[in-house]
Amino acid sequence: MTTTLTLPRTARWPMPLMVIGHAVDDLYQGAVPALVPFLVAERHYGYLAAAGVTVAATLLSSVVQPLFGVLTDRRPMPWLVPLGMTVAGAGIGLSGLAGSYLLTWLAIALSGLGVAAYHPESARIARRVAGPGHVGMSWFSLGGNVGFALGPIIVTPVLQAGGLGATPYLVVPALAAGLVIAFLMRRMTDLSSAAKRRAQAGRDDWRQFGWLTVVVVGRSVAAFSLNTFLAIWVAQRVGGTLAGEVALVVLFGVGALGTLLGGVLAGRWGRVKTVRVAYAAALPAVAGIALVPGFGVFVLVALAALALYLPFSLHVTLGQDYLPNRLGTASGVTLGLAVSVGGIAAPAVGGLANAAGLQWALLALAVLPAMSYLAARRLREPRAE
Repeated sequence: MTTTLTLPRTARWPMPLMVIGHAVDDLYQGAVPALVPFLVAERHYGYLAAAGVTVAATLLSSVVQPLFGVLTDRRPMPWLVPLGMTVAGAGIGLSGLAGSYLLTWLAIALSGLGVAAYHPESARIARRVAGPGHVGMSWFSLGGNVGFALGPIIVTPVLQAGGLGATPYLVVPALAAGLVIAFLMRRMTDLSSAAKRRAQAGRDDWRQFGWLTVVVVGRSVAAFSLNTFLAIWVAQRVGGTLAGEVALVVLFGVGALGTLLGGVLAGRWGRVKTVRVAYAAALPAVAGIALVPGFGVFVLVALAALALYLPFSLHVTLGQDYLPNRLGTASGVTLGLAVSVGGIAAPAVGGLANAAGLQWALLALAVLPAMSYLAARRLREPRAE
């Protein structure tokens, strides 16, 4: 197994475009936790209402995204890639204009629906173009995590300058990238089709895929809960909304680096071992966020981000290798149902925060990496990469 970050020759032109597109699409997922502190400040939302915003971004996605995966396995739908990211941007753009909580929730839900349409087809195309192994997909996953990191970087100054009424400006990246990708999509899908004809699919291993889903669910709840409540917690712990937004930048920025490092370590250790090590390290790091006082919390945020994002791209390639005949379905679950469960669980974390305090709610999240580690002990490396 190689430890370099060199893409296959056939992937060098379309894969960078897929990476950029993934970054733009997931920018709008990263925008949601960045919006939460502004909604709390301007509209006086409580913990439960703030968690409900995250549910809006993930509820439809969790149900619809695997269905899109099944559909794209039966018939390629490349037009979902530019359309999905455009809808994701439109939902965020409308969210600040809605006066009521219900309309805000529906606008965020529209963005989540766009994300759901984008991911399975884009991941299917990216894997076909990148070829076997996990290096190409680590770049694709890196694009998504870079987008998460860009979310608060772009959202915060825009909303600090114009308030929630400035959210329509956030649609611009989706419109620009959607037009470019729609224009160039035919070339990418031609390469994807050629790669598919060359591919030698093996047998689907649903048992291993089931254990992998448990792994990803544990990671999902921990990561999405941090996405939702980290800025509020750090703002209370350190002082000021800016400190909370900086914590999100650290979480997503270090997470992006962790995604790329995961591809390197998987090349040396294997994907399953890398996943196990990551979750073993995530348990104390996540607990430390709730316990370490003052500015030391930023160190624990960085460690938790590294541990939680290290296996991110490996989940996708493992899922696709466990279900080689159903790349869209595997992508829809690893990037959809399993991931979005975290958003659905966020209100429970918000309810615990209301009842026992945010510190106890964050401390309870440490149970989830332990669950993922135990499930990862049941995984084995696919025979062919």
